[in-house]
Amino acid sequence: MADLFGDKPARGASKKPAKEKKQAETKRGDYTAKDIEVLEGLEPVRRRPGMYIGGTDITALHHLIAEILDNAMDEAVAGHATTIEVELRAGDTVIIRDNGRGMPIDPHPKYPKKSAVEVIMTTLHAGGKFSDKVYQTSGGLHGVGASVVNALSSELTVEIARDRTLYTQTFSRGHATSKLIKGGSVNRRGTTVTFTPDTQIFGKELHFDPATAYRMVRSKAYLFEGVRVRWACDKELLKGDKDTPVEEELHFENGLTDYLNHVLTGRKRLIEPLFSGKADFAGGEGRVEWAICWPDNEDGFFNSYCNTIPTPEGGTHEQGFKSALLRGIKSYADMTNTTKGIGNVTGEDVWGGACMMLSVFIKDPQFQGQTKEKLVSVAATKLVDTLVKDHFDHWLSGDNANAKVLLETVITRAAERARKRLDQDMSRKSATKKLRLPGKLTDCTKATPEGTELFIVEGDSAGGSAKQARSRETQAVLPLRGKILNVASATDDKLRANQELQDLIEALGCGIRDKYNDAKLRYEKIIIMTDADVDGAHIASLLMTFFYREMPDLIQNGHLFLALPPLYRLSQRGTTVYAMTDAHKDQLMKTKFDGRGKVEVSRFKGLGEMPPSQLKETTMDPARRVLLKIQVFGNDEKSGQRATAKLVEQLMGRKPEERFKFIQENAKFAADLDV
Repeated sequence: MADLFGDKPARGASKKPAKEKKQAETKRGDYTAKDIEVLEGLEPVRRRPGMYIGGTDITALHHLIAEILDNAMDEAVAGHATTIEVELRAGDTVIIRDNGRGMPIDPHPKYPKKSAVEVIMTTLHAGGKFSDKVYQTSGGLHGVGASVVNALSSELTVEIARDRTLYTQTFSRGHATSKLIKGGSVNRRGTTVTFTPDTQIFGKELHFDPATAYRMVRSKAYLFEGVRVRWACDKELLKGDKDTPVEEELHFENGLTDYLNHVLTGRKRLIEPLFSGKADFAGGEGRVEWAICWPDNEDGFFNSYCNTIPTPEGGTHEQGFKSALLRGIKSYADMTNTTKGIGNVTGEDVWGGACMMLSVFIKDPQFQGQTKEKLVSVAATKLVDTLVKDHFDHWLSGDNANAKVLLETVITRAAERARKRLDQDMSRKSATKKLRLPGKLTDCTKATPEGTELFIVEGDSAGGSAKQARSRETQAVLPLRGKILNVASATDDKLRANQELQDLIEALGCGIRDKYNDAKLRYEKIIIMTDADVDGAHIASLLMTFFYREMPDLIQNGHLFLALPPLYRLSQRGTTVYAMTDAHKDQLMKTKFDGRGKVEVSRFKGLGEMPPSQLKETTMDPARRVLLKIQVFGNDEKSGQRATAKLVEQLMGRKPEERFKFIQENAKFAADLDV
């Protein structure tokens, strides 16, 4: 191997004979000055069109229309044109006309034998947009747009109406085919460009698509409300396309807001009003216009533009807009003292699924690449962020009802995102190793779920009694430590951090939410077995809420049950009965005993204090126990589900005022409870 920085061969390398070396050099060929090509004029564009318009496919073909249309729009944005006409004719001929100032027709100072029109159309990097003398803001920056279209067109004609006189010049494949010809007088002004793409570049199979061209034209009209765009297309080109008009005048007084309302027609919205507006940047740096809507089905998009140029890959202006939305929603949460869940909110929770339009006009924008698909102007981020954030703050504080709906939705999305991440983590665990059964789970010996039961009990003491009372073949026991997390009011971060619930999820093996798989449930029956007191009822309620929220199908498929352990044991001279409540105890005292001797009454303080034999006899033996099956109440399935969801949210959700309201409405029934 030769030395990288010199002519010496590396140590151990073989040395070729001089004659052999000379023959090898001859095979490679000489590299001399005659091998250096100098591409003049627009020949580089024809050799490498991808460098200028992205390729030679159908998208690049339509980019030719965009280049000329952008020049016309620059005249409109600068305040010199009010009307633009775009016509698509048979034979892939396009005509674009504006009523602006018209291209300059006087001789160019650097090329006195050529008119300014010819210089613009035949020279790369020739134009009036390198400074702000002619255009304060513009889409054209590099002075290549019109000349590139000329280079890639078999025929191109420019007509300029200036000073009530018409001037015409023709071109082909980057070269002028005529001088600038002075014609007759006209009562109009502006520039008309007519061109036909060169089939030597694009082939004979590619043709302009009227629908694509029409959408491009319409989008320009939405981007600048001060212009009227007239569209025309030869009828035979539509070929049954009923959505693309033959002729239409496009003018939208409300700009982006009109566009968003148009595309959202018939779609249900999360909140009805759009957040839209427009404002000038400080110091005359340009302006920004935006519109955003949150549809109910979260099928959104983000269309952004700079100086009417589409930026499909986004850029710094999009970053500023997104930052403003995130900072605004967090500021509103802080203002309304909404702390629960807001810490987990990310930008994707705010704008994910939203329909957004953003258009900025700035001086000397910097794009990534000639096709300008991404804005990279650093200053745009702060300009957009600062201005939009201020308007978003006012919009939120001025409409508290809709702002509250939006804030709650954003927090819910953050929670759902965390849930999905939790599901993915659990799936990853299952894919790499066998299910890790929690350390406190005492499993049954039967391998299949048919006929098996999992008893969820409160605490190690109750767990010890249940383990001794169970049938080892079919009954498993999982003790939980005290009151579990209320999943209806807790964040997903807390759910993931709660070891008790994670143990329960892993013990069941069926997954949660949309990952739930009934076929993977390890037990046929899931039995909640808690103490027969108020604390036990509370724990049972928390567990039922967990199953309802995280595994609703487990309830729907009839797997969830509630055990009914007794509260009292009554015995007299060999007669023993168990009472479930105080009222039940009083009833048994009257009906089961003759009153001729003392009745021994034992109150169970908890399942842990109940002897295993009695626990088995009263609560765990399938032959003698009583179980309550947990079901969604209501005769009608849909109305029952709605009523259950409302009740769970009211009693277990995040709003304490709802629970207070429930207590006020139902306190009068408390005396009638059978306890």
